[in-house]
Amino acid sequence: MGDTGRFVIQKHAARRLHYDFRLEVQGVYRSWAVPKGPSMNPRDKRLAVAVEDHPLSWGNFEGVIATGYGAGTVQIWDRGTYRNTSERAGEPIGIAAALESGHATFELRGEKLRGGFSLTRLRRKGQDSWILQKLRDTDAEWEGDILLQRPGSVESGRTIEEIAAKG
Repeated sequence: MGDTGRFVIQKHAARRLHYDFRLEVQGVYRSWAVPKGPSMNPRDKRLAVAVEDHPLSWGNFEGVIATGYGAGTVQIWDRGTYRNTSERAGEPIGIAAALESGHATFELRGEKLRGGFSLTRLRRKGQDSWILQKLRDTDAEWEGDILLQRPGSVESGRTIEEIAAKG
């Protein structure tokens, strides 16, 4: 289909530190919690647990959630646009249908993440688990860890610790 949309990755220091990977699909952010965060290395397979959809306005939030569900510090770690590249039987398929079928491919054009990625559903009882993986392309980085190399917010430049300290 070649459909496009926005994406955002929010580093979230809640009960457990994780990264929320969000793709704009049909007017909401489809969302996955990625405990180890995304990687630019195609050898790395990252667990991504589907969570509830979020409103698009949530993609602009950076700060501290004081109490309740999701309480903790949120940093806008990366954001940009994506282009769906999903296919079924060699024919283009829309991103919503690709996710429904359990396998989607897309090209990210973010401030940190670039190039092809895939989300593939795992067959696990009791959890909507996926694998987020960088595809082998010219944007792949075989050495280093982008999470350590580029820890600052694309919104404010602050680290998650600085956001927690100042709100």
